[in-house]
Amino acid sequence: MTLHYNMPLYRPPSEADNLIIQVTLGCSFNQCSFCSMYREKQYSQRPLDAITDDVGRAASLWPETRRVFLADGDALSLPTARLVEILDALHAALPKLGRVSCYATPANILHKSSDELVLLKERGLSLLYLGIESGSDLILKKITKGASQRGIAKAMSKAHDSGLKVSATVILGLGGKNHWQEHIDGTIELFNSAPVTYLSTLQLHLEPDISAEFQSKFGEAFELPDDRDILKEQLRFIDGLNPPKPLIFRSNHASNALVLAGNLPRDRARLLVQVQGALEGKEPLRRC
Repeated sequence: MTLHYNMPLYRPPSEADNLIIQVTLGCSFNQCSFCSMYREKQYSQRPLDAITDDVGRAASLWPETRRVFLADGDALSLPTARLVEILDALHAALPKLGRVSCYATPANILHKSSDELVLLKERGLSLLYLGIESGSDLILKKITKGASQRGIAKAMSKAHDSGLKVSATVILGLGGKNHWQEHIDGTIELFNSAPVTYLSTLQLHLEPDISAEFQSKFGEAFELPDDRDILKEQLRFIDGLNPPKPLIFRSNHASNALVLAGNLPRDRARLLVQVQGALEGKEPLRRC
């Protein structure tokens, strides 16, 4: 007896050791020009009986499960009533369950009322993984993100005010060599205006099957930054961050040439010294 997933299956690095239950297939937006994760899937919502069957089998295999991640791309796109049924089934089957998380988009946070988000928190949804990518309206348009700085900030605040933790990701390098300052400065402005619990930076990597589309939608010649360019972006980003509430900062994804970890603003000075040391060749970079 095992779980059978509709592949490919993706999850955040921090969910590597946790139970994954697929509640949707694909991504409800699926147009971001940098992302090829779900291009071979058509978005659909899995039937409730198929989901609860997976929950039951998972409970038999791993009854001590404490954390569950709801896949695929943005499970929060499900109707609130369906999510409540799933959350109730999980907590009934897994008595030690302490955290349920999922990917989300700014749009599907904004499409739910504050009361719905509070209800989901009360029924056990704890954490939303939100791909911000950039806070610059220019870059968001160039990467076909389907969001604006204002909308993302509103979504982040709405989730926070509902008691949900938000783990936000930013992709360094999205502005290329021509628009890196707009990319970083807009992202600083975003995170200085709305709270998140966790903030991670990734380093841009374009899969071969998506590179041509990215270049075309970008609207002008795009030159991929090298590791040194990325370090300059990271330095500017950390230096400018003054979040409304302290946050946990990580740059430890497999794509990152330099691993960073700390709390902001508390550890700003130490992180800046570490990035500057890497720029001066004093900190080793890993091959990605």
